[in-house]
Amino acid sequence: MIAQTQYQLNASDLQIVLSLARAGTLAAAGERVGLDASTVFRSLQRLERGLGRTLFERSRAGYRPTDLAQLLIEQAEQIEAAIEAARSATAMQLSQVSGTVRLTTTDTVLHGLVAPALKLLKAEHPLIDYELHTGNELASLTRRDADIAVRATRKPPLHLVGKQLGPVRVALFAAKKGAVRTYAAVQAGNASWIAPDDALPEHPSVIWRKRQFPKVAPQYRVNSILSVMELVALGLGVGIVPLFLARDRRDLVQLTEPLDECETDLWLLTHPESRHLRRVSSVYSHLAQSIVLP
Repeated sequence: MIAQTQYQLNASDLQIVLSLARAGTLAAAGERVGLDASTVFRSLQRLERGLGRTLFERSRAGYRPTDLAQLLIEQAEQIEAAIEAARSATAMQLSQVSGTVRLTTTDTVLHGLVAPALKLLKAEHPLIDYELHTGNELASLTRRDADIAVRATRKPPLHLVGKQLGPVRVALFAAKKGAVRTYAAVQAGNASWIAPDDALPEHPSVIWRKRQFPKVAPQYRVNSILSVMELVALGLGVGIVPLFLARDRRDLVQLTEPLDECETDLWLLTHPESRHLRRVSSVYSHLAQSIVLP
C-alpha cells in the first residue's frame, strides 16, 4: 500500500486499532466500541489506505496486529489511561466538599484541641478552607460571623444547637525545673501566681483561687489561659491550666488533682440553619468525633 497523502491519525482510529487488537474479530471489536462489524471493517480499510501500511494480518484465528499496529496500540493505551485518570479526578473533585468554614473558639481550645483535629481532616477534605477566630465571647457566632463555635461553658445559648464534648478538667501546675515542686509550698505562700486578668473575671480558675487563696495577688496577669501555661512553663510562677493543654508538656508538673470546682463543659455549637451545609456538617462531624478530653 502507498499513501497518497500524509494521513492524520485521530483518536477514533486508535480506538479501532486497540479494540480490534484486544478482541481479535471484527464483531467483538464492534461490540467494544458500539459499532457493527462492517463499520469496523470499513474504518480499518480507510485507516490502512491512509497510512499505506497493513495494520493487521488476517487469518482464521482472527486479526493479529503488525509491528506498526503495536506502536499505535501503545499510544492508544496511554491515551486510555489518561482519560481514565481524568475521569477519576473529575469524580473525586465533584464528590469532595469545598468552601470556607468560619470557626470561633479560644486560643487555648484552638491550639490544644481544634487545630490538631483539623490537621487530621485535611487529608479527607483538602478543598475546605478555614477562617479561625479566637476570642472569649460567643457574639461572633450569634451574629452569624462564624459557622461553628467550640466553647467551654456551662450554659450554651438556647438558640444554638450542639454537642457536649466532655468536661474540661483543670489543675494547678508549676514548671518542672522550677523552685516550686509541691502544693504545700503554694499553700505556704512560697509561689508567685500567674492568672487571667480582668478580661476573664468569671473564669472558674479565678473564682477558685479567690476562694482558696483570698490574700494572693497574682504577680503576672494575662488575657488567655494559653498565656498562663506558657508563663508557668518558663518558671515565672504557678497557674491553673486545663489538662488537655498540659497533657503533652514535659516542662510542666501537676501539683494538684483535677479541681472539681473549676470543671466546666466543652461544647461544639452551630446554627440550626448552618448545620446542614456540607462544608459545615463535614467539619462539625469530624470535630465531634476527633476531640477527646482527658
